[in-house]
Amino acid sequence: MPNTDQGVTKDRYMLIPRTAIFVRRGDEYLLIKGAPTKRLWAGKYNGVGGHVERGENILFSAQRELLEETGLLADLWLCGTVIVDAGETGICLFMFCGENVQGEVKAGVEGSIEWVKKEAILHLPVVEDLPVLLDRIHQMQRGDPPFSARSYYDENDKLIVVFTSTSTSSS
Repeated sequence: MPNTDQGVTKDRYMLIPRTAIFVRRGDEYLLIKGAPTKRLWAGKYNGVGGHVERGENILFSAQRELLEETGLLADLWLCGTVIVDAGETGICLFMFCGENVQGEVKAGVEGSIEWVKKEAILHLPVVEDLPVLLDRIHQMQRGDPPFSARSYYDENDKLIVVFTSTSTSSS
């Protein structure tokens, strides 16, 4: 359909596409500790990732972000999507899991790159949704259907992450 037929209007909810990549090696995950100069999540651990640029597909964007931020290549697969409700505009976060890492970790301007054991996550300063999302990803194997989730803050500013079952039942 041409742009004029897409139904995009200012009164509709808009989403910004981003990727988050969680490369794993056994029970360790490659995380980035935000540089102290970052505006958001400075000094906190998060997955690698970033914005999907105009003209990119989500897999290429995830591969590019992984290479830019870590110097590494990996076999990536889509493990889920999260709609982050951020008011009038939201984030559509495409979650990737990575395996079979190739290359050497390089330092970057976004922060330091570290392999972190999964059980250590609860004892580190992390972005608020990281433990919940990583728990879900940790249970997954390549070939599993991707999960779907929505995250938002309730009236008490408590983060809520709701996963939707993608399984279907047959009669």
